[in-house]
Amino acid sequence: MNRFTLPRDLYHGENALDALKTFSGKRAIVCTGGSSMRKFGFLDRIINNLKEAGMEVALIEGIEPDPSVETVMNGAAKMIEFQPDWIVAVGGGSPIDAAKAMWIKYEYPQTTFEDMCKVFGLPKLRTKAKFCAISSTSGTATEVTAFSIITDYKKGIKYPIADFEITPDVAIVDPALAQTMPKKLVAHTGMDAITHAVEAYVSTANCDYTDPLALHAIEMIQRDLVNSYNGDQVARNNMHNAQCLAGMAFSNALLGIVHSMAHKTGAAFADYGAHIIHGAANAMYLPKVIAFNAKDPVAKARYGVIADYMHLGGNNDDEKVALLIKYLRGMNDDLNIPHCIKNYGADSYPCEQGFVPEKVYLERRHDIAVNAIADACTGSNPRQPSVEEMEKLLDCVYYDLDVDF
Repeated sequence: MNRFTLPRDLYHGENALDALKTFSGKRAIVCTGGSSMRKFGFLDRIINNLKEAGMEVALIEGIEPDPSVETVMNGAAKMIEFQPDWIVAVGGGSPIDAAKAMWIKYEYPQTTFEDMCKVFGLPKLRTKAKFCAISSTSGTATEVTAFSIITDYKKGIKYPIADFEITPDVAIVDPALAQTMPKKLVAHTGMDAITHAVEAYVSTANCDYTDPLALHAIEMIQRDLVNSYNGDQVARNNMHNAQCLAGMAFSNALLGIVHSMAHKTGAAFADYGAHIIHGAANAMYLPKVIAFNAKDPVAKARYGVIADYMHLGGNNDDEKVALLIKYLRGMNDDLNIPHCIKNYGADSYPCEQGFVPEKVYLERRHDIAVNAIADACTGSNPRQPSVEEMEKLLDCVYYDLDVDF
């Protein structure tokens, strides 16, 4: 038996934020990241809408990119003190992911972070609060997913929390919020979204309910991402919907080793001055993983279907896979994203020598490979790599080598 789970309600389109006025409860706590939601007036609008619904409102602000275990525990302590009926998370993936983890700790104060990381092993939530997620970026789709990514900085590892219990009750996809994204964020979140859709379509957990969502998201992203990056407001609005469709697909079909590798390399070199931003990591790794997975005949055929939907041409699946890889690498060029870790600069832009020295990469490669194979996303990848194969694949994404194994 399989399961397909989405939020109970999804409000989308112009003025979708006004749905907050209809919520019932006594107290709501709003979780957000930096200053952009306040700067553009969205935070005040959210607070006012909740107050109009008759609720007392508290704030958890300043949730950092790649939120830490400590941030989760501190936020949960504030929730335990305030006792909200609604948790409303607004922003990109980071504040929403952090709020999901806080929610678990709020409902079950004895829960440890290690307990949270047991895949699909959480107890029933909603004993104290319901959860609303409001996305301001067009990529993570965490407003509709059963996932949260939290970073343990002591270990330099990002951990996915995966359980249908943390699927939000309400998602709000208001295109006005996406218009505030800086250009680089448009690029990274957009490539995160197409990676979600591609991995969901070839995942071993794909099904008739997820395939249409993944394929339509891919079509929309192909049409709109580069235009959105170049300032087209209509394309920016379309991308906000496309990333959400991709999220619906992967939340139920799961992901693959592009995400496993991105999770385990993102913070692995933080002591050398930077993170590998998640969306950029996916963009660099996706073409290599497609080449690796296409050695599996079922995956190769499904990549061929994706190429057909994108109208890329090709007389057989081998040609279609090659054209898909070429197209995705071209998107990286259009979005000013490098092709490999070696050329990934501290500001995420291409450069001749990135912030990760070769010697440091080689020293850490084995541990990263082991951790990537243990990641929750690996199990649904269509081809299961050995540690040796994962190390070779990591070499390909460090040096930009062809995958021939």
